[in-house]
Parts: sequence; structure tokens; C-alpha cells
Amino acid sequence: MYGQGFFYQAFVYLAAAVIAVPIAKRLGLGSVLGYLIAGMVIGPFGLGLIGEEGQDVMHFAEFGVVMMLFVIGLELRPTLLWRMRGPILGVGGLQVGITTVALTAVGLAVGLPWQTAVAIGMTLALSSTAIVLQTLNEKGLMQTDGGQSSFAVLLFQDIAVIPMLALMPLLAVSGGESDASAHGADAAKHAPTWVEGLPAWEQTLVVLLAVAAIVVAGRYLMRPVFRMIAATRLRELFTATALLLVIAIALLMTQVGLSPALGTFVAGVVLANSEYRHELESEIDPFKGLLLAVFFIAVGASVDFQLIQSEPQLILGIVALLMAIKFVILFALGRAFRMGLDQNFLFAFSLAQSGEFAFVLFSFASQNRVISEDITAPLIAAVAVTMALTPVLMLLNEKLVQPRFGTRERSEREPDQIETDSAVIIAGFGRFGSIVGRFLRANGIQPTVLEYDSDRVELLRKLGLQVYYGDASRKDLLEAAGAEKAHLLVVALEDHERALAIVETAQKHFPNLTILARAAGRPEAYELLDCGVEHVYRETLDTSLRTGVDVLRLLGRRAYPGHRAALMFRRHDEESVRDLGKMRHDRKAYFSEARERIQSLEELLLSEVEGPDEERDAGWDTESLREEFGDSR
Repeated sequence: MYGQGFFYQAFVYLAAAVIAVPIAKRLGLGSVLGYLIAGMVIGPFGLGLIGEEGQDVMHFAEFGVVMMLFVIGLELRPTLLWRMRGPILGVGGLQVGITTVALTAVGLAVGLPWQTAVAIGMTLALSSTAIVLQTLNEKGLMQTDGGQSSFAVLLFQDIAVIPMLALMPLLAVSGGESDASAHGADAAKHAPTWVEGLPAWEQTLVVLLAVAAIVVAGRYLMRPVFRMIAATRLRELFTATALLLVIAIALLMTQVGLSPALGTFVAGVVLANSEYRHELESEIDPFKGLLLAVFFIAVGASVDFQLIQSEPQLILGIVALLMAIKFVILFALGRAFRMGLDQNFLFAFSLAQSGEFAFVLFSFASQNRVISEDITAPLIAAVAVTMALTPVLMLLNEKLVQPRFGTRERSEREPDQIETDSAVIIAGFGRFGSIVGRFLRANGIQPTVLEYDSDRVELLRKLGLQVYYGDASRKDLLEAAGAEKAHLLVVALEDHERALAIVETAQKHFPNLTILARAAGRPEAYELLDCGVEHVYRETLDTSLRTGVDVLRLLGRRAYPGHRAALMFRRHDEESVRDLGKMRHDRKAYFSEARERIQSLEELLLSEVEGPDEERDAGWDTESLREEFGDSR
């Protein structure tokens, strides 16, 4: 009987998805809204094909959110995450802080105890990671300014869930024996964790040890394990290992009282530099997509239309007030961080809802007697409504708001047909690549130039330059550009992540190409060297050295010692980049070695300045220059 019930539920969920989503896509509503509508139709307040067990399904389907954050972590190298620390801490921190204060003030204004108001404010400040990221990815908006800002805020919110869970018991409103017994009954339903009953400092220590275990295992243990599994050449075994990893981390995080989603995200970031990153992503992605679909259907089914019908003014009032407050705060933050008007609307509409963690936090707050159930019931209904409205709001933004205010994020146009065949391909024709390209043209070499910015392509064509529009990180476009026959690929993009993607594609599919890559500075140069790129050029190095030579000349120094010092400085600096790059993860050794190299170079250059004039005059001798500096880049 149980088995029959399970298969019936699986049939209902899958049939609802298969029927509703194609219709929603055909109507331009998007898959997420299709799943939500399907859940409403089959739910207890629709056709009644699923009942109270839908809540249990939602807890199971929340594992899709866990998998989604693991995949997101795999796409985020630690260096990229470090570079995003400004938006994450700045925009994300301000959004959570200001929204919590504003919603707490509303709670106090309607007469709630301050503890309850703070708990509600914190919980409703969060947005839906699952719905927002799925919708942004589906619409191709993830790489826009609004999409990146939304992702940074969601990332901060997911991390903020941990201190919120820790703070909830401290906000407990003291009650009578009935409250205490009710709390004990609720607690009995939940399995004990490793940190229950421990002093605060021991709980903190256990949590830190758990996170450290994930980091250490990801860096040193999982790679040999995956290497051994891959050697079996059994794909199903690799799939099982990937699922085992995610489930094990989720269980570990649950046992120490943390969010499983955060633990898998950390594991994903740690494994982002692994050679098995793409295989892990491809194996997890189908399970993630299916579980997220079930999660969205469960959210739609959880919308309590009976409660909305009995108290429509209360529920709809909460929804309208909550989304209005969050929209205003998000829009103001976007303006404060100088976001474009079109991107600001995208940012504000994307995050104006409450999120899936509200179900967890409200349940936890109720167990700890912070919020009573008569308050959480309408709030949970309102949260579900805001989540269901999010795809609708983003559709309105796309169809009505963006065309009126003029979106600067253009829909992707088709790549140009490439008609040239050259030994050199240049990816990116901005301030760096254009000089390389013009120099080659002036020397009789006609490179094939690929540029992703369509406005720049049109401008360059007006100047008489032959430039093709297209994303050079795509294998088919590089193939069309003649990558199989070309000898050199110059990666001159300003977008470092896109440049890394181009390098990865070229190395994987066109090993015949010698890659020359632009780097903005040392961190980017380190990453390119790690990828195996031998020819890395920091865009400011030569200009900075030329400026230094001119400074010496204007101070009265003779020209040739300055040029010789610049050549010497350049050679030592490039050697330093390659050597220090190998030890940059050991910060103590890195800084020690860097100090020694700086001091050694300064002493060497000073000895040149203070040496006999005869030795310095030899700097103009071409043979000595060739012997000492060689073919330095």
C-alpha cells in the first residue's frame, strides 16, 4: 500500500510538470512559474491530488536547493569569490540589515513583542535563492549587473541564515508550563544533533571543525578518491560518488546545526579548481533540476488558499507591504551602488519576495517559542504567495518596465559568419587587443578578431577594421575562426572570467594553439599561469616601466642606465611572478619570499647606479644586453 502511494505521488508530480511547464514556456511565462501553477492545481486547495504529505515532499525537495548551491560553488573559484567580497558584504550586508530593521519596526508598530518582531524581520529579509537564480539563468540574465548583484545578495543571505538560527533561541519569549511542554513535544519530533546541550564555546568549536573538515577533505582527500573512481570508467559509480559527497556534507551540516546548503556551497568552492569540476557538475545537474522542479511544485501546493480566502485582507496586505518595503530598499541600494536604471529594476524585482529559508526559520522560531503559531500561519501563506508572484513580477519587468525605461542589456545576437583565415586569432578588441591587432596589421599580418561587445564591433567597423561579433569561449566559434589551422591565440579580454573560459576551451579542443593572454595584474596572471598559459602579459607593466624611465630622465639621469634598469626590473619581476605564483597559497612563505625578492632587486639596481661609469656605459652594448636579458617579454 505504501509503495502504491509513493508511485501515485511520483506520477502526479511528474505528470503535472510535464503538462504545465511546456504550456507555461509556450505562453512566455517561464518554467518556474509553470511549476508553481502546477503545484497550485494539484495541491490540496486545487484538485486535491496531493494532500498534507506535500509538506513532507517539500522537505525532501529542499535538497534540490542544496544541490543547486553545490553546483554554484563549483562555478566559483575562491579567487573569484574573494573578488566578489565587496558586493557580497556591501550590498548583501546592507540589504539584510536595513530590511531587518524596517520589518522589525513594522512588527513593533502593530504591537508585537520586540523579540517576535526581530525574528520576523530577520526571516522575511531573506529572498528565494532557488526561484531567483533559476529564473535569471533561464532568461540569460545571470551575467548582467543586476543578475550579479542579485547573486551576491543571495549568497550573503544564505550565509546569514547561520547566525539567524543561532539567535532564535536567545529571542525565546518566556511562557508558562503549557508552552514549555509544547516545546518539548515539538523538540521530541526532531532528531538530536551533536551540538545540543553543549556550552556555546563548544558548539562554536564543533561547527568550525566541521567546516574545516569539509575544506581539508575537499583539497586533499576528494581528488585521489575521484581519481580512483574515474579509473574504473563506470559513470554510474562516479554519479553515486558525487551524490554521496553532497548527502554526506548535508548530513554533517545538519548534525552541527548549520544549513546543509551552506556546507555544500563551501565544498563546491573548495572543489572549483579540481580537474573533476565539470564531471561533478554534469552528474549532479540532472538531480538538481528534477529536485528543484519538485520543490517549486511543492511551494505552489503549499499556498493555503483556504486561509487566504478566510483572511484575504490580512494575507494580501502582508504580501503587498513586504514586497513594497523590500523593493524600495533594494532599489535605493542599487542607486547607492550606481547601478543602471534598467539593472536596478531587475535587481529590485528579483529579490522583492521572501524565500524558502522562511519555512525553516519560522518552524524553528515556533519550536523555540519566539513566534506563536497563530502568527506564523498567515506569514507562511504570505511567503508562499510572494514566491509564486516572483516569476510574474520578473515577467512584468521584462515585458513592461524594461522596454519603457530602455534596457542596456541587449538580447544576444547571432555570431557573425567568419570569412577570414589567419595564423593569429585575437579574442577581445578593446584597449589592449586593438593595439596588438593594429600593430600586426601594420606589419602585414591580418589577424582574425573576435569581439563580444556588439556596440564595439559596430564602432570598429566604422573605423574600417574587420572585426567579428561572437563569444570566443564557444568551441564552434573558435572552430569557425580557423582555430584548427591557426598558430596563435591572443586572449585580450578585460573580463577575466570570460578570458579563463576561452583559455580552457582552447586548451581542451585546440591544443595546437599557442596562447598569449592579457592579465590585469598579478592575481589574474597567477590564475593564467595555473591554467598552463606560458605567455602572460600584464597590461600595465611596460607602461609603468616606461613612465619610471621618463621620471629618471626628467630628474637629470642619463637615458641608457634608465633603460637598462627597466629591462633588468622587468626580467626579475616576471621571474618573481612565476615563482611566487607557485607559493601564493602559503601566505607566510609568500610574503617572506616577496620581501626578499624586493630587497634583492633594489640592491641589484642600486649597485648598477653606484657602479663605475664604464660598467654602466656597457649598457648600450647590444651583445651584453642580449647575453644578460635574452628575449625577455
